[in-house]
Amino acid sequence: MRVDPRNGHVVVGYGNGALAIVDPAKPAKLADIPLPGHPESFRLSLSTGRIFVNVPDARQIIAVDLSSAKPLANWKTEGLRANFPLFLDEAEHAVIAVFRSPARLALFDMNTGAIVASTNTCGDADDVFFDEKRRRIYVSCGAGLLDAFQRGPSGLNRLAYITTSTGARTSLFVPELDRLYLAVRAGLFGSSASIQVYRPNP
Repeated sequence: MRVDPRNGHVVVGYGNGALAIVDPAKPAKLADIPLPGHPESFRLSLSTGRIFVNVPDARQIIAVDLSSAKPLANWKTEGLRANFPLFLDEAEHAVIAVFRSPARLALFDMNTGAIVASTNTCGDADDVFFDEKRRRIYVSCGAGLLDAFQRGPSGLNRLAYITTSTGARTSLFVPELDRLYLAVRAGLFGSSASIQVYRPNP
């Protein structure tokens, strides 16, 4: 679920393949956007007026026009499967997607859908975030790792490969607090669930 800051409309992914646009002030559903499979992570791009959606069952990333609520483009992810996490680099007009099979981080041009950079990453990825201030990408993985990359003129360079806990794949990066929060589930041998807090350095 995402909120369009321009008008307060809520975009919700649901069911076997759709996005709904809802006006919570009325309340009323304004539009249904059909998709070729269940939507996973999606993000609103205010610079392009589009929604970019991961649809792993169809092995596609879908670009949707926010104004008309109609799909504009379907990017096939040949050779890359299970694209669950997604984020945006608005300044460089890149869609950041992470795949589980194989474990790969890829950057797509927002306008053409072409891959502009890619690299191996940790397994069973569930979340990805772009640190705009540092131009870094953070990936959290159920394999028990956090992966951090620097985006620069030469492409993607790994900065850190941090061991966490198996199954700890859900995370949230909060730029205003300059912290990444990682949810760690309770262990098989009685360890408690926890939230681990990471601070980017420097």
